[in-house]
Amino acid sequence: MSSKVLDQFLKENIADLKEKGLYNEIETVHGANGPEINIEGKKLINLSSNNYLGLATDERLKEAAKQAVDSHGVGAGAVRTINGTLDLHIELEKKLAEFKGTEAVISYQSGFNCNMAAISAVMDKHDAILSDELNHASIIDGCRLSKAKILRYNHSDMKDLREKAKEAAESGKYNKIMVITDGVFSMDGDIARLPEIVEIAEEFDLITYVDDAHGSGVLGKGAGTVKHFGLQDKVDFQMGTLSKAIGVIGGYVAGKANLIDWLKVRSRPFLFSTAVSPADAIASTKAIELLMESTELHDKLWENANYLKSGLKELGFDIGESETPITPVVIGDENDTQKFSKRLYDEGVYAKSIVFPTVPRGTGRVRNMPSAAHTREMLDESIRIYEKVGREMGFLTS
Repeated sequence: MSSKVLDQFLKENIADLKEKGLYNEIETVHGANGPEINIEGKKLINLSSNNYLGLATDERLKEAAKQAVDSHGVGAGAVRTINGTLDLHIELEKKLAEFKGTEAVISYQSGFNCNMAAISAVMDKHDAILSDELNHASIIDGCRLSKAKILRYNHSDMKDLREKAKEAAESGKYNKIMVITDGVFSMDGDIARLPEIVEIAEEFDLITYVDDAHGSGVLGKGAGTVKHFGLQDKVDFQMGTLSKAIGVIGGYVAGKANLIDWLKVRSRPFLFSTAVSPADAIASTKAIELLMESTELHDKLWENANYLKSGLKELGFDIGESETPITPVVIGDENDTQKFSKRLYDEGVYAKSIVFPTVPRGTGRVRNMPSAAHTREMLDESIRIYEKVGREMGFLTS
């Protein structure tokens, strides 16, 4: 018999989430996650995927993955440190190091794993971490796991960062101090102020860590936020994912060779979790090669993003201060946000509502993620539907 205490806890708290508009309904996609998706037989324009460059359904990646299944099987068979390191993993890491402009790379099973692994492998209870208040949940959890003192600084506030860095450095309490930031902030689409962060880091001898999950493939002609600012030699940790612009699954940390050596012997997800599949490894390598050969997909992504942004802004929607393809339409109230997303769905656009705890209370938004795979017709239809629903619900009055 199940626990009555647990049953009561779950019943009450799920009901509370639903009442406050914070309960997330999960839909099932039938078939591929492309620019259009099928949910329960309904075709929708997909504006909620992180598949920025459309590579998740690219025929060249699919063919490479099929060949890897034939040559290497469907699984790696072990953790990397026993005999799960395949030649395909080494090829991927070499290609990523070339792409990111670093000495070496270590790959992991996911971007979340990267932050759980890398932060706690280097930082401990004798250290401190300066963390942007809007950093991703995986950074927050990685910092907690390290047991280091977490010093949150106001979002992209360089004055606040410098003051807290100075105080931490001069206190003499900590063996090491790290400053960690998203390269691109996933809910608002703004870019970290890396040149100033690096300047502060150099002044106070801080370790620098950039989570570039939403920057890789998008900024720096595809090579990411650090390359965008030309700071490859100034950032200690460049973390990235293989599941967004790259279109597959997994993550990686790029940096100096001695850092990567240390992570291979001390980061727990690398030591205790089976390596990514051969198909995933080779498909990721193929994607990186495509980005290094041409900026065509990168350029198309930005063309589509700017077109959608312009259309929504001209209608009068609040799209925040995004500097990247991430395009939030800020609604505010959580229940209104959920209803707005549902009406878009009814009309043929899948744009997921994002509410607390992913974003602060009262800042609910529908987040749009245009990709290189969207056609102009799809974007025009999306803008038309946004206008219809916006006027219907009273968010557009002019």
